[in-house]
This record gives sequence, C-alpha cells and structure tokens, in this order.
Amino acid sequence: MTTLLLTHPACLEHDTGFGHPERADRLRAIEDALAGKDFADLKRERAPRADLDAIERLHPKAYVEMVQAEIPKQNHNWLDPDTVVSPGSWEAVLRATGAVLRAVDQVATGEADNAFCAVRPPGHHAEPSKAMGFCLFNSVAVGALHARAKHGAKRIAVIDFDVHHGNGTQAAFWEDKDLFYGSSHQMPLFPGTGAKDETGVGNICNAPLSPGDGSEDFRAAFEARILPALDKFAPDFLLVSAGFDAHLKDPLAQIRLLEPDFAWVTEKLMAAAAKHAGGKLVSTLEGGYDLEALADSSAVHVKTLMGA
Repeated sequence: MTTLLLTHPACLEHDTGFGHPERADRLRAIEDALAGKDFADLKRERAPRADLDAIERLHPKAYVEMVQAEIPKQNHNWLDPDTVVSPGSWEAVLRATGAVLRAVDQVATGEADNAFCAVRPPGHHAEPSKAMGFCLFNSVAVGALHARAKHGAKRIAVIDFDVHHGNGTQAAFWEDKDLFYGSSHQMPLFPGTGAKDETGVGNICNAPLSPGDGSEDFRAAFEARILPALDKFAPDFLLVSAGFDAHLKDPLAQIRLLEPDFAWVTEKLMAAAAKHAGGKLVSTLEGGYDLEALADSSAVHVKTLMGA
C-alpha cells in the first residue's frame, strides 16, 4: 500500500493571530506525529500551488479575486468574525488546495493508492461565493470537480467526519446527482446546517449527533445512515474531509470520540473505496483543535491508510 503525504511549509505562514484555534501549531503537531519510524514508508511530497482554473471550477472568478484582494500586506484582515487572513494566507491556501489536486492526480493514475493532505487553512465551510468558518477555498470540493474534469470520474463522494457540518461542500454538491456528500457532525453547533431532511437531489446524507454522544452513537450513525447511502451511490472516487474535532479533548465541541473511532471510520471508508472505486481515496485535514488529540488522531488515520 502506497500512501502519499502532501504538505507544504507555506501552510504554516497562514497566521490567524493570537488565541485563534486554527493556528499553525496544529500542522506542526501533525508533522511531529508523522515523523516517527512507523511512517517511514510514506511517500512524501511538497504540495504544488493550485492552478486558479481548477479553483474556479467551483469558486467564481470574482470571488477568487476578492479573496486575493483581501490578503493584507501586513497584520491581519477579517473576512468574517471567524475567518482571518494574513500576508501568508494566499500562498497557504493555494498550497492547501494544490495538495488535494496533486493527491487526486496521483491516486487517479495509480502513482499512490491513497493520500492524506496535511494542510491548512481547512476548506469545508467555504461556500462557492463565501468564506467562513476558518475556510477560504473548499479544497475537497475543488478536488472532486478536478477528479471529474481531468480523470473522468463519473460519481464522486465526499465523506466528512469533522464535528462541524461542511455546509460549503453540501452547497457545492446540492443540485448535482453525480456528487455525493455524507456527514456526521454535532447539532446544534456552528454552522447550523446539516439536518437529516437536507437531502439535495437525494445525494446528501446528514447524520447529526447530539452533544455528549460518543463512540457507539458515531459508529451507529455511519452504520445506519452514511455507509449504506455511500454503498448505494457507489462512487468511483472517494474523498474524505478528515476533521478530528469530534475527539473527547477538543475544546470547540462536545462529542466524545477517541483515536480508535478514527481508525474505525478510516477502515470503513477504505473498504467502501475498495469495493466501488478501486481503492481510490484522498483525505484532507479539516478541523481538530486540541494539539495532542489532533496529532494522535491524525497518526491513527494515516497509519490505517497505510494498511498498518
């Protein structure tokens, strides 16, 4: 099993300011966790810059230009009350999105079996024309459209186990029957979307969890709702929004998952990819704000991808 790890130092230069939970130390913690001997067999690459044409398959040109224009020459600028940019943010978001595009290319062509993109800023809250929730460009949705445009994928799924609902991915996929979005997430919680009755054109499957839910509830949500819907959709390419903020230690939510839960869901998604998509799976980092929990959870996710 060849697992590709994509990251880039520019992702550390997206400076969100003192006290912001989505900070560069998140990526440093993951990098440290993946530096050990257990991960010696990873295929490691630096993420390339995303081509703007690929981003603009999802995000209108005017929106992309607006984001670029809002990048400050110094200090910080705020796109909404949660979403901050700094002088390094443009390069960071191009590398974060570029990582997913490169991963899709490598997995689609068989150069890697699967991939994990250790990048920031995250993406799943970014709607086609709106930055929000720490997110500028929706890299996982951009990656899905790239798999279709460049590699002929017909039916593409994104599964999202971040504790916050990926409203941006849902909005991007809402009217396209050949794109599937499945999400487990806490409700009520930011961004306020993700109810069970939000189904798009039958291609959206939300499995909300309640504050205090733990392993049994999470696994039941996948077994009862998300995995059967994914199996019925039968994707020929699978992407994962891998947020680790449903961990017991995370400060931004109240779900009580532990590392074995992230290994379990990774195994289930790998099995679905093997069944329908020749194993083609690309995962990208979303949330996770307790550094120790994030590092440990990312490590078990990647180790599972490696078949370890």
